[in-house]
Amino acid sequence: MTDCCSSVSRQKKHKCPVNGNEYREVPSKTIMHHIKEPWIWEVKQQAYFFCEDPECDVVYFGQDNSVIKASALRTTVGLKKKLKDSLLCYCFGISFSDAENNPAIKQFVIEKTKNNICACESQNPSGKCCLKDFPKQSERSR
Repeated sequence: MTDCCSSVSRQKKHKCPVNGNEYREVPSKTIMHHIKEPWIWEVKQQAYFFCEDPECDVVYFGQDNSVIKASALRTTVGLKKKLKDSLLCYCFGISFSDAENNPAIKQFVIEKTKNNICACESQNPSGKCCLKDFPKQSERSR
């Protein structure tokens, strides 16, 4: 993800300029896939981060504290909405409700991920694999 010849200092975590919490880096490629007008967005030589706080309107922010809010995205960020119909797995269109009501779905995603049949880095707004966000067995309502 980083260029070995780059003189830009990279951080793996950075504090959101709005809520002050620390979050992980996300590839600019991920942001490019989710913003409404990627042809207008000026990618800077810096690290970008994903704010997963549902109470914060910021979705992405730069090392320079520039922000990209939810209103600038064409994708609804399921981790920030946490509604039953919100997407949990963007690669396969699985909602939180789907995952909660059918534990076999998680196994399906595990198998596809093991076989590299996923595109989490570009499809998931967080740029990460969704498996850690699946409901735990004890959280299921059935």
